[in-house]
Amino acid sequence: MARKETAADAANAGRLKQIALTYKMTRKADKTIGLVLAAVGIGTFGVLLAIGFLIGHPWYLGVLGVLLGLLAAAITFGRRAERAAFGQMEGQPGAAAAVLDNIGRGWTTTPAVAMNRSQDVVHRAVGKAGIVLVAEGNPNRVKSLLAAEKKKMNRIVTDVPVHDVIVGTGDGQIALKKLRTTMLKYPRVLTGPQVTTTNDRLRAMGDLMTNMPLPKGPMPKGMRMPKGGGKAR
Repeated sequence: MARKETAADAANAGRLKQIALTYKMTRKADKTIGLVLAAVGIGTFGVLLAIGFLIGHPWYLGVLGVLLGLLAAAITFGRRAERAAFGQMEGQPGAAAAVLDNIGRGWTTTPAVAMNRSQDVVHRAVGKAGIVLVAEGNPNRVKSLLAAEKKKMNRIVTDVPVHDVIVGTGDGQIALKKLRTTMLKYPRVLTGPQVTTTNDRLRAMGDLMTNMPLPKGPMPKGMRMPKGGGKAR
């Protein structure tokens, strides 16, 4: 029993520490976060308390106001923290892949299925909406990457819709913070088994990293083979 209580206390302490770290991170990008949360919480409590006095039940509405005030402040905090996180990630290499990894159940993400020398990159996500190719980098350069990858997808999985998205802030691009919402808006046209079959086909094809050719000729001095690189498949 004591062990369970200790584990619960440790979990609660961990959550509180995480909330504190999130608040510090958010406050760096949003200086007014403290005032906003206080205004939301106190404002919600004040409105319900006033209603309580009007109908003759200030205690009941006051308690409800405290609970709803805390809930409203928590929801506001979560949204502003998410906005601050996206603001810090915007323009960073691999930011789109990080969003795709947290898009939710039902999606399988493969980062960097295509890349050029300028490190413009295309990621792939497969779900019930089909295949979504997400590009980040220079919009003029990634268009050719997207076109080549889309052509490859249409050749391998002809019966699956392929969507393409360019992450950015320019015309025709999708902001990083709207990427998840955009993907979830695509109509679901595949069943679970069809998604599995599509993933199996793409996995058999391989991706950029598994298909990358090794340089020919003798190995330079001091270079070692990666672990598992010499094993037969």
